[in-house]
Amino acid sequence: MKPPVAILHAPGTNRDLDIALALEVAGAAPEIVHINRLLACERRLSDYAMLVIPGGFSYGDDLGAGKLWAVRLRHDLGAQIDAFARSGKPILGICNGFQVLVKTGLLPDPAAGVQSLTLTRNTSARFECRWVYLEPNRQNPSPWLRGLERIFCPVAHGEGNFQVDEAGTLQRLQRNHQIAFTYVDSGGQPGPYPVNPNGSVADIAGITDPQGHILGLMPHPENHILPHQHPGFHRSCRLGSGLRLFQNGVAMIR
Repeated sequence: MKPPVAILHAPGTNRDLDIALALEVAGAAPEIVHINRLLACERRLSDYAMLVIPGGFSYGDDLGAGKLWAVRLRHDLGAQIDAFARSGKPILGICNGFQVLVKTGLLPDPAAGVQSLTLTRNTSARFECRWVYLEPNRQNPSPWLRGLERIFCPVAHGEGNFQVDEAGTLQRLQRNHQIAFTYVDSGGQPGPYPVNPNGSVADIAGITDPQGHILGLMPHPENHILPHQHPGFHRSCRLGSGLRLFQNGVAMIR
């Protein structure tokens, strides 16, 4: 039996099928679940082994990217969300999903339950759609990162600028090894724009919770899981697939 994975859907999300394909290739049985089905009790989060919140522009990003979806989840499904997080089942949020995890308080620490960081407007003041390199943090022990090499994948966001409420928050993320990915160049070195496409503090592209079960990141590894998706495929460029990330997630629930 392939483990069941819930991919949440709300008005405006648009990466559902991309993530479903990535999870199918990785060996899971994904199901795209509209939030209204949860609200109507047709589905429960406890029915699934993993939860994924995909990218897009949920509710038109009114009041800020991911804000209304976060409010809806926290207000109407807070008990289910908290129970899922406490269970230790893996949770993944990509792009808009990362913004939702941050604004529900699930990241950086669901036990704290407060928002101590945000993803705000890119310093370029425009929507950034480009391919970037992600360097996994070797000190982060999360199963999501096991055996990962540098990932090459696209970003597509206007509000991906990772910022913290105070210096102490960044220090805790660094001390607890919660930083999952940083933006680097092709040689693995940090750099200014466009290497860091949005101005994120410390070049942070993604983080985990302290236990490593919850992962959020802005770039889209689900859009580079097959060799021909690489923009240099016809020039024999094949490195940087994001598939291993999804395989790691599925390995956590087998």
